[in-house]
Amino acid sequence: MAATGLLVEIGDRLRLRREEMKLTQKEAGKLLEMSETFYGEIERGNRRLSIEKMLLVRERMGISLTWLLAGTQTNSIHEVILRQYPGENAERMERLLRNLAKLCEE
Repeated sequence: MAATGLLVEIGDRLRLRREEMKLTQKEAGKLLEMSETFYGEIERGNRRLSIEKMLLVRERMGISLTWLLAGTQTNSIHEVILRQYPGENAERMERLLRNLAKLCEE
């Protein structure tokens, strides 16, 4: 598959986040349950992320899907907080934020 502009942009944003997290391509591939080679192809824009993998990127790397796909930030406080807690801590923070929102509604 030839690289398209959108796939290259997605790959660039994914690479930026990986570098922020100080991960190698091998470590990022492992984190996202894919091979280093496949991950590298995604960063170069030669392969696509499945929806399931996009959700793993969101959960484990703390990337907003809006930013990953469109390059725009929603800048919600929720996403800002989750971005600071990638990986397994993101799920805990997500639950904490949902519960806090419920408390504020009462």
